[in-house]
Amino acid sequence: MALSQSEKNEIIKKYARHEGDTGSAEVQIAVLTADINEINRHMKEHRKDFHSQRGLMKKIGHRRNLLGYLRKTDVSRYRDLIQSLGLRR
Repeated sequence: MALSQSEKNEIIKKYARHEGDTGSAEVQIAVLTADINEINRHMKEHRKDFHSQRGLMKKIGHRRNLLGYLRKTDVSRYRDLIQSLGLRR
């Protein structure tokens, strides 16, 4: 259910702003999005797994806060990120 380290490293490499960047808002949002997608797949099979559902809601809230921060600080980076992740349909 969780992301493997290699998958996480690929995401970090794709969205990092510079070498060794693991903490920028883009990287954190991309990793959270991948986690959210994994948990969504899990929830489709296990509808009554309320512990995972709570974790999903917490991750969605965290991603929402990070997206709000990025939108306030740099709108162009925000737009590029939501376009590449396929958010805000």
